[in-house]
Amino acid sequence: MAESEMETRGQRFLRQRQVLFLFVFLVGSLAGSESRRYSVAEEKERGFLIANLAKDLGLSVGELAARGAQVVCKGNKQHFQLNHQTGDLLLHEKLDREELCGPTEPCILHFQIVLQNPLQFIPKELQVIDINDHSPDINDHSPVFPTKEMLLKIPENSQPGAIFPLKLAQDLDVGSNGLQKYTISSNSHFHVLTRNHSEGKKYPDLVQDKALDREEQPEFSLTLIALDGGSPPRSGTLTVRILIMDVNDNAPEFVHTPYEVQVLENSPLDSPVLTVLAKDIDAGNFGRVSYGLFQASDEIRQTFSINEVTGEIRLTKKLDFEKIKSYQVEIEATDGGGLSGKGTVVIEVLDVNDNAPELTISSLTSSIPENAPETVVSIFRIRDRDSGDNGKMICSIPDNLPFILKPTFKNFYTLVTESPLDRESRAEYNVTITVTDLGTPRLKTQHNITLLVSDVNDNAPAFTQTSYTLFIQENNSPALHIGSVSATDRDAGANAQVTYSLLPPQDPHLPLASLVSINADNGHLFALRALDFEALQAFEFRVGATDRGSPALSSQALVRVQVLDANDNSPFVLYPLQNGSAPCTELVPRAAEPGYLVSKVVAVDGDSGQNAWLSFQLLKATEPGLFGVWAHNGEVRTARLLSERDAAKHRLLVLVKDNGEPPLSASVTLHVLLVDGFSQPYLPLPEAAADPAQADPLTVYLVIALASVSSLFLFSVLAFIAVRLCRRSRAGWVGGCSVPEGHFPGHLVDVNGTGTLSQSYQYEVCMMGEPGNGEFKFLKPIFPNLLVQDSEKEMKENPNWRNSFVFS
Repeated sequence: MAESEMETRGQRFLRQRQVLFLFVFLVGSLAGSESRRYSVAEEKERGFLIANLAKDLGLSVGELAARGAQVVCKGNKQHFQLNHQTGDLLLHEKLDREELCGPTEPCILHFQIVLQNPLQFIPKELQVIDINDHSPDINDHSPVFPTKEMLLKIPENSQPGAIFPLKLAQDLDVGSNGLQKYTISSNSHFHVLTRNHSEGKKYPDLVQDKALDREEQPEFSLTLIALDGGSPPRSGTLTVRILIMDVNDNAPEFVHTPYEVQVLENSPLDSPVLTVLAKDIDAGNFGRVSYGLFQASDEIRQTFSINEVTGEIRLTKKLDFEKIKSYQVEIEATDGGGLSGKGTVVIEVLDVNDNAPELTISSLTSSIPENAPETVVSIFRIRDRDSGDNGKMICSIPDNLPFILKPTFKNFYTLVTESPLDRESRAEYNVTITVTDLGTPRLKTQHNITLLVSDVNDNAPAFTQTSYTLFIQENNSPALHIGSVSATDRDAGANAQVTYSLLPPQDPHLPLASLVSINADNGHLFALRALDFEALQAFEFRVGATDRGSPALSSQALVRVQVLDANDNSPFVLYPLQNGSAPCTELVPRAAEPGYLVSKVVAVDGDSGQNAWLSFQLLKATEPGLFGVWAHNGEVRTARLLSERDAAKHRLLVLVKDNGEPPLSASVTLHVLLVDGFSQPYLPLPEAAADPAQADPLTVYLVIALASVSSLFLFSVLAFIAVRLCRRSRAGWVGGCSVPEGHFPGHLVDVNGTGTLSQSYQYEVCMMGEPGNGEFKFLKPIFPNLLVQDSEKEMKENPNWRNSFVFS
């Protein structure tokens, strides 16, 4: 067990030693080398060599300069200088050990050597000592007293053995060179005792050796000597003057008592009141008398002062006869020995006219309602503390105010209104009440009363305009601020607080509550939903402004909202209809002249103004140059003579565009068929019918392919084809016409005679199923709704209906 414990201690010691070595290594790498202490005697001249740093640091002179060696001291003083050429560390100035360290021993100056590349700090120390005698200090300072002379007063009845402290000397040196003892010049009455203090300081005490007699020797002049322990010793001296004080056995006595004097209450400050006199039969200091106030109250001390030497009493505070009519001042005369005598001074204050009239408000109404009859504003009292004519007073107010003064009981007055007041004309009055006495000079007092006229709700709100016109672009965002109305009320407070509201519209069908709203506090108007110019172009309503008075007053204003059109409607093509039904084909005889009216594109725009101005343009044609579209009326006309080489079937794409910003457009497709005459029209089969015809060869090929596999299957296919052919031949003899679905809205049809055909007449062209035969029929006028129903019925009955053409 002991061996294990010893082994554990050994391991711990090894670890501690390793840590210690590591710490020493780190400190050495940071500091560069251990701190070294130099020494120098104080008072050495500037340039004194301390040491050669290059040798101490183990560096060459060139390396010391290359690494930018610097000497850094504490504080701002630079005590050293480094010669980079020789590596010597020199004194930059004389060193005074007492100035640097004072009584501290030893006196050490710390500094550092800073090297760069790499950065290295090397701490150094310099001890200021005396190298010759190895003393930490040289005796270069003498003891010094704070003054050259001191005065000591000792009463003649002082007993032997009494101790009197003297002033001590200061010595900047330390140790044995410091202050050691005190001595005093030879005499028969006193000697000096040197006392050691706990802080190391030495204090001198004067000790009385024998009794004193002022009449035998009233004064002593001794020299106190302070000696240090230097070799040779230095000393300092202090002259001690000792005055033997006489014993006081007589008290001062006043010549007159009591003193009486009269003073005007308006006497200026610092004016003399009276000079008192007291005598003391003692000699010297005991015979000199000083004066003062004896047990005086604070009021007396604040009002009067007495000269300690002359006994003159002066005024230090203004007198007030109405407050204090007389003062009884107790005074005291004290001699140099402390004995005193008492006296009395009676000061009577004489009255003068120095009080201005006083005005005291008993009741005051700071606010009265307008339009009120005669109302009491204030009740007040006036007085003057003076008497006679100085106490008589005159009370008045300005003449240009609607108020009057009425005297009531003794010196009480009442301020009342002369007539009803109007707050809107003047909301505030400043009434100055002036009270003047009849003294000489006359004194007056003024008091200002501020009277507020409270509001009565006698003014209705007034709009800044009788009517407002607001403009709003259609398709606006909900809750859009569209404008404001404003009303003002000449009243004040709650009577002037205006609340805005929407009044019920005169038109009961106008949904005003869903169109606009108004902010009740500021009159801002907001659109509640998006407006549509095409549905509602303008509307009017009335706005009310109501104050919060009691009773409340209100007024109205008319608001007209004008909805501005936006280009939000594309052109709508009335003819030809593009509703997905069978296309309408226009017939043009091949013998038509240039400019022949083929058809007319009829379109409208739901917008207004330039947003509804329409223009027409031919975008695409089967044969360019054959047809043209007039830009302003949409008429489609032939551009040249037709020839046999022109194709029989033409497809025209017409663009209809409005003049809005940005412009909106719509397109319509026209089918034109060139015929030799209206009696034998040649109508090619529609493209939709070509698909079944093209399917026959494919079926045949399929049947042939299948026939090689199965004759039974071939027979079935041939039978199916025969049935189809029979049905087709039967359907070719059945005639029928169709009209495009739908009808033109009544408000979209152009019936102004501008070239657009009326809706009242429609014509049907019915074509036979066979491509070689056709028939053109003129039918009676029909109504669109009936036509749609009939056409739907006939199309259900005749699925092979090829084409229909509508002229309007």
